[in-house]
Amino acid sequence: MDNNSAGPFTQRVLLTIEEKHLPYDLKLVNLANKPDWLLEINPEGKVPIVKLEDKWIADSDVITQTLEEKYPEPPLATPPDKASVGSKIFSTFIGFLKSKDPSDGTEQALLDELTSFDSHLKDNGPFINGGAISAADLSLGPKLYHMEIALGHYKNWSVPDSLSHVKQYMKSIFSMNSFVKTLALHEDVIAGWRPKVMG
Repeated sequence: MDNNSAGPFTQRVLLTIEEKHLPYDLKLVNLANKPDWLLEINPEGKVPIVKLEDKWIADSDVITQTLEEKYPEPPLATPPDKASVGSKIFSTFIGFLKSKDPSDGTEQALLDELTSFDSHLKDNGPFINGGAISAADLSLGPKLYHMEIALGHYKNWSVPDSLSHVKQYMKSIFSMNSFVKTLALHEDVIAGWRPKVMG
């Protein structure tokens, strides 16, 4: 498996592999200086990319779906009616992070998405699909981790205490063994988002 471990999409794949207790070899890639072997198998040079049974698979959606099909135990699939829960949080986080105008509504857009997610967790939690971790959590968790670090660093912003279900969800996800084992270092997350902030 080849990746830059700092990205939320790569961590999503690693979490899926960890939660399914699959063995893997990890190769870290410098995205500023991509190795030739990566460009040969994946001309766009995107990560994560996984070699599974002598076949290379790119894109975290495709990788995690393939892993679920090939290794159904333990099951991680999220029911279709819950698969998109929290799916707009990441894009609204990026909008707020990049914003230079405090009154442009980007903070409120993020708060609206987090409030909606908090309501879902209150009624259906503690995880997106109830009592057990599912693929949707393994996708959203790393994004919330990046949100917390990047907005804390660049905007001195954190999830409001009033969104107690979101805060508990983040605490639960971030403390999972698989999450702790695969998370990116704070300084790598901060460095990774710097171009978006400065751009």
